[in-house]
Amino acid sequence: MSHLPPSQAIFSPSVARAAASTAKDWSYIDTWLRSIFANSSSPSSRASRPPPFERNPETLKALLALAAANEAADEHREQLARVEEAALEEARSVEREREERRKRIDALKQKQREGANVEKEEGEEESLDGDILATDLLSALESSLSKDGAAALDAMASMAVELGVAYPTPEILGSKFAELQGRAFELEDGIERVDLLRRYLDRESARAETFLAELQQSNADSSLNAHNDKDSTIGGGSGSGSGSSASIFTLPPTLPKQNLSLQRLIKSTSSHLPDLTHQVHSLEKTVGLPALTVDDVRADEEAYLDLLSRKKDLDTQVRAFAGLPPDIDAARAELEALRAELRHATERRDEDFERLVERESPVKSRRRPRLD
Repeated sequence: MSHLPPSQAIFSPSVARAAASTAKDWSYIDTWLRSIFANSSSPSSRASRPPPFERNPETLKALLALAAANEAADEHREQLARVEEAALEEARSVEREREERRKRIDALKQKQREGANVEKEEGEEESLDGDILATDLLSALESSLSKDGAAALDAMASMAVELGVAYPTPEILGSKFAELQGRAFELEDGIERVDLLRRYLDRESARAETFLAELQQSNADSSLNAHNDKDSTIGGGSGSGSGSSASIFTLPPTLPKQNLSLQRLIKSTSSHLPDLTHQVHSLEKTVGLPALTVDDVRADEEAYLDLLSRKKDLDTQVRAFAGLPPDIDAARAELEALRAELRHATERRDEDFERLVERESPVKSRRRPRLD
């Protein structure tokens, strides 16, 4: 009942049950905290209890969750400790059995050297010699390794332990190492990108801070200039602030008037908009708009393209008669003159060609007939 004042009486059974449950939870929390801080050097036993102003439902809920998580972690650690202790005891027992078997084999070998009859113990020696032989073989291999080989074996074993590979081979470890190297390169690339973004943000932040400082300085200069102008006007002077230039960040004085005029224009246009819409609808009803479709537009486009191609053909044909006079008779006369000139040029070409052929052709000598 810690959530209620000491002098308050409880008459409701539900409130009494809730108070009892809360008191039980706080008692559990106090016991748990006392067990946690038992070994601490606290001046008094009240140091392990929450202060009165912290004894509320939210703190109780958080402490209960923390106590449950702590107990679960303690149980997990105890289970792990028991498993490790059992594994260690098993390993020790196996080591003790191996040592006993080694001693017995050494004793049997000693008896063989001394010439004793050990025929009955030959089977036991063969059965006991397997694990010892494997252990001795591994020890011999490990001891016969070179320094570089032992370092490579240790590195391979440590890498397998770090990667969590139960049966390591050079191929598996190499693939794992290549995968980790690729992830490392990706992380380095991501770090470079984040660093680039951070530098860009720092640069933009510095520019924004510089701009803000300029704005503040401009406002301060404007206020100072206005105060100086006011003082000079009162004193009858010519204005000592004329030398300082006006701030480029100061709003123009005509901006409020422009804003007001624009607002009035928008309001007047908005008031005329319904009338204009009504006029448009009435015109649509009286005049009527053609019901165009996509097929009509496509047909008109194809007809336009056909006319355009015909126009290009006619332009080509008309271009051949460029330079002729507009009169038909004069054009025919000029055409006949051009044809006569063409015939004359053709005849001259043929005559020149014949003379060229005659000049370039070799002269054939006549052969006299032989007289027998």
